[in-house]
Amino acid sequence: MKAAIYENFGQPLTIQNVSDPAPRNNGVVIRVEATGMCRSDWHGWMGHDPDIRLPHVPGHELAGTVEETGSEVLLWKKGDRVTLPFVCGCGTCPQCATGNHQVCDRQFQPGFTHWGSFAQYVAIDYADINLVRLPEDIDYVSAASLGCRFSTSFRAIVAQGKVSAGQWVAVHGCGGVGLSAIMIASALGAHVVAVDIQREKLAFARSVGAGAVVNASEAGDVAGAVMEITKGGAHVSIDALGSPKTCFNSISNLRKRGKHLQIGLMLAGHRHPPIPMDRIIANELEILGCHGMQAHEYDAMLDMVACGKLQPQKLIGKTIRLEDAIRELPNMNQFGAIGVTVIDKF
Repeated sequence: MKAAIYENFGQPLTIQNVSDPAPRNNGVVIRVEATGMCRSDWHGWMGHDPDIRLPHVPGHELAGTVEETGSEVLLWKKGDRVTLPFVCGCGTCPQCATGNHQVCDRQFQPGFTHWGSFAQYVAIDYADINLVRLPEDIDYVSAASLGCRFSTSFRAIVAQGKVSAGQWVAVHGCGGVGLSAIMIASALGAHVVAVDIQREKLAFARSVGAGAVVNASEAGDVAGAVMEITKGGAHVSIDALGSPKTCFNSISNLRKRGKHLQIGLMLAGHRHPPIPMDRIIANELEILGCHGMQAHEYDAMLDMVACGKLQPQKLIGKTIRLEDAIRELPNMNQFGAIGVTVIDKF
């Protein structure tokens, strides 16, 4: 098969022909029809993830068709249209026993713990636990955007943040995660304030549901600007980027008893950012993380997509060839792209 591979962290990727993967007894091989490009892939390429072993194929937001099944797989057959979360559970550990596959003790992550989907085929373990049947009316490109950024934002907004109609939600960073969170919160009837440093991204944020915006490159006090717009602070605030500044601002712009959701990855030198602990204590703030969404929770999200309340296709900025990915991935930390980039030509 053809795959995009890097041999060393931070060094150029190449397109190579490598052996097709084979499924484990509990797994499948998927023919990749589309796969998203996520900043998590950039973090992996930079060497920020200790689970990656070189050489490596990145990619974890995928949709495709089942090509081959292992002998123990019961629920899937060749030709099934599928997608999956970026965190796959084993189904038997204490976390999975309580339904929390997204924090599985033995989790499988394509593109991190194993070779990923920047390739024509990808092998996925624990298939009966982790695959999600893709409705016929959702195309592969849209589905590829669901597995990481969109589903993580959905669980953050719905399950962790418990956002309800009429609440104020602030979203710091208008990349794929932030735009997904904006669309989902708006669909639930919340008032959304989008924060970014680029006017073009803020304009795009308005088009998918943001009712107000703050340009962080122009506002002297981002948290103050959000608190003024929301008349006292956000009920729920999200760091969708993952930086010390956006994390600090997201906590600081909360109203009393508000919730901060950390979705953007804080890796390398950003692992232990300063936070306004005085405000957390005095205002009884909640700090929550979100590490993806379990496959068995996808139905609620897919139902909202099916009825048009959520339209992930609107978040697609562009589609590219696999050959283009070797140039696009190293530049992801420049934050130049508007919307989500998806590989759909292999």
